Amino acid sequence: MVLVFFTHPDFLESQSMPRYANMLTKGMADRGHQVKIWTAKPYLSRLPVPPFLKKWAGYIDQYLIFPFKIKFFLRASPPNALFIFTDQALGPWVPFVKKRRHVVHCHDFLAQQSALDKIPENKTGWTGRRYQSYIRQGYSTARNFISVSKKTRDDLHKFLGYIPTMSEVVYNGLNQTFLKQDANDARSLVTKYTGIDLTKGYILHVGGNQWYKNRTGVIEIYDAWRELGGKELPLVMIGQPPSAKLFVKHDQSKYKDSIHLVTGINNDLIRSAYAGASVLLFPSIAEGFGWPIVEAMASGCPVVTTNEAPMTEVAADAAYFINGKPHEETGSTAWAADAAMVLNTVLNLNAEERRAVIDKGLINAKRFDTDDALECIEKIYLKIIEDFEEKI
Repeated sequence: MVLVFFTHPDFLESQSMPRYANMLTKGMADRGHQVKIWTAKPYLSRLPVPPFLKKWAGYIDQYLIFPFKIKFFLRASPPNALFIFTDQALGPWVPFVKKRRHVVHCHDFLAQQSALDKIPENKTGWTGRRYQSYIRQGYSTARNFISVSKKTRDDLHKFLGYIPTMSEVVYNGLNQTFLKQDANDARSLVTKYTGIDLTKGYILHVGGNQWYKNRTGVIEIYDAWRELGGKELPLVMIGQPPSAKLFVKHDQSKYKDSIHLVTGINNDLIRSAYAGASVLLFPSIAEGFGWPIVEAMASGCPVVTTNEAPMTEVAADAAYFINGKPHEETGSTAWAADAAMVLNTVLNLNAEERRAVIDKGLINAKRFDTDDALECIEKIYLKIIEDFEEKI
């Protein structure tokens, strides 16, 4: 197959989308397919200009220059090529190939929902609403879709208003190797790197500053748990440099000396952090998939997460669940107290109970295998090509 992948440009600040695109492009190339990557280049955004101008330069690169290049590329592309959009946010370019073989990979529709005022925690301005409408108009012209979860597929169908010609679900495969390690050895490694004494265990959170990650909620649950009078286990929050809101929440906590905001660590240490943690606390308000859930389980770490899709879909019966944080601030204290009770249950499992939870997580994590995911995706690509040829 000749596979042409549309990807987000390298100059955008994103981690998950480039990893996903790399998984697809490398995986299909390794399977012997001819792979091409089309993406906007930083012609203007690489110039030494002030940050606010660099942002607009990036828009010019993406939305003025790149469309002309697409038209040029299309004239030289083989007629049997399959055009693959690695994210539905690349929707503006779908109309260029809507009459040719194509497929759109869908991750989450949180930005789309926010633009329609469906998410109280994340208000979107006028320009953001226009931009999301532009994206939706684009991907709505597609006929074939692959979603990373059933929740994502359900959201896709709601936005389309109909069931497309093809709409499949293929769960993400782990794009790194996460393995169960000796917990004491892992804790020693993380202690050595961070300078924090974690040898007796710790509560872990992994995630960025996106509103739906609910990092402030993590601290609220931790504070409530400490009020229960349990062990003085530290809380380790690994991710991007903390936002101003998270800094305030941290400083307001009476247990702030036990709350550690850790940034800039490499993938090897993150793997050890999972393996050494007493529990992963992952109270996201929403997710497209929920990578840390699977990463923790594959590392032999119990998980506490939100009792809503897609977290429930990914965790299956291998996690402990808490309610989603209420929109109204007045309900957050009771929510944190209830979540703290669940957290306390996990932290007080005896050795046999903990081993059973870990084993269940390890089995669940095997559902998310990269090779299996790529094999399913490859079959879908082939079917799209075959179905298209039958219609010609």
